[in-house]
Amino acid sequence: MRTTLTAVLALTATLSLLPPLLAPQPALAAAKTAAVKASAAKGAPALTDQDRADLKQVEDYLNGITSLKSEFLQVTDDGKATRGTFSLLRPGRMRIDYEPPVRNFIVADGSFVYFWDAELKEQSNAPIGSTLADFLLRPQIVLSGDVTVTDITRDGGTLEVTLVQTKDPGLGRLTLVFEQHPFALRKWRVLDAQGLTTQVALMSPEFGVTLDPGQFYFRDPGRRRERD
Repeated sequence: MRTTLTAVLALTATLSLLPPLLAPQPALAAAKTAAVKASAAKGAPALTDQDRADLKQVEDYLNGITSLKSEFLQVTDDGKATRGTFSLLRPGRMRIDYEPPVRNFIVADGSFVYFWDAELKEQSNAPIGSTLADFLLRPQIVLSGDVTVTDITRDGGTLEVTLVQTKDPGLGRLTLVFEQHPFALRKWRVLDAQGLTTQVALMSPEFGVTLDPGQFYFRDPGRRRERD
């Protein structure tokens, strides 16, 4: 199964943690990366009054989220589906746990994002600020500045907003999908630098819930088993 930091939040399209044996072939990866960069190079569209109103609604909505817990369905570029639990405690903290038999998990502690690869029994990490996860985890979410809105679409009662990092848009794209009536975040899609797309859909999300802060710290499962 392809489980990556980029897949889940999105949120983290700038950091590819594919296991080496599952990484794309160089020629294919190069072609897809070129396509991502070419698309990103188009830049931001001219915003209409409706676009500005919708973006303000998105900002207000996201900034109003203090905590969130939800089951999710993740579908990768090759069609494989995985379920799990997503927990968010703003600012700075999140956790993603996959359902068995997958034992991988992702946790952000306010400074770093950690990815535990259960098969390799090792962790990888990166500063939150170097990933698109920073967008949802920062204290104040603003759809400008270090992120650029590249597309806004409305279709069948949904609103989709696509973002890139302003300083390096070729690193990947994050698309947030909202239900408009009532207004709510329902899913997101990440197109990473290799041109691979992952979609995460929230199922029965709970907002404003009480979460244990202790779950948002990385603890090495391998070391825990050794002590046992």
